[in-house]
Amino acid sequence: MAITTVVFDVNETLSDLTPLERKFVELGAPERTAPYWFASTLREGIALAAGGELRTFAEIGRATAAQLLRRHGVRWADVRAQEILDAFGELPVHPDVHTGVAALRAAGLRLVTLSNGAAAVAEKLLGDHGLREQFDRLLSVEDAGVWKPAPTAYEHALRTCGVGADESVMVAVHPWDLHGAARVGMSTAYLDRAGEPWPGYLTPSPTFTVRALPDLAPHLS
Repeated sequence: MAITTVVFDVNETLSDLTPLERKFVELGAPERTAPYWFASTLREGIALAAGGELRTFAEIGRATAAQLLRRHGVRWADVRAQEILDAFGELPVHPDVHTGVAALRAAGLRLVTLSNGAAAVAEKLLGDHGLREQFDRLLSVEDAGVWKPAPTAYEHALRTCGVGADESVMVAVHPWDLHGAARVGMSTAYLDRAGEPWPGYLTPSPTFTVRALPDLAPHLS
């Protein structure tokens, strides 16, 4: 069956986390703390999901930010951690997002998001950059009751959109996210901006691999 619906991950896939580096350094943490913070937040949220528990990205992200700031001797770390969350809510989109989204819409595809963060974060990100009207739905795992990559999260998105797994493709920069989508029967598109090979321990390989988002539309039209 032809693909009709493109489901996007949000954080790192659409949003560019680079400015968070400056915020951590400004607060007194070393360079490269931002990627470690984001990975730590995902780790804790996914670990909780494996045990059947749900906590919001903001709750976990604030706690992991405070822990990292304390580790690097930042005073008032619990308070300053909120500055990280505030900066997270002001991120730009990657340069290839506008053109890529336009190409997918021109191909007649429906676009939605499915994030481990709050839908309000995706709403602000896309609204701030003139992209909100291009997306039909902005979905969050908070409504599914469990974080990706649990199957229930993707099934919630499919059910909400009224499409079958064989009509949809999940787009992400995170292999673990695409692995989860493939497990429920969705096609997958690995957005490999960094030129990182697909991990061999995750099977199957992605349906599509592209280096920039505009390269995806020709595969789907």
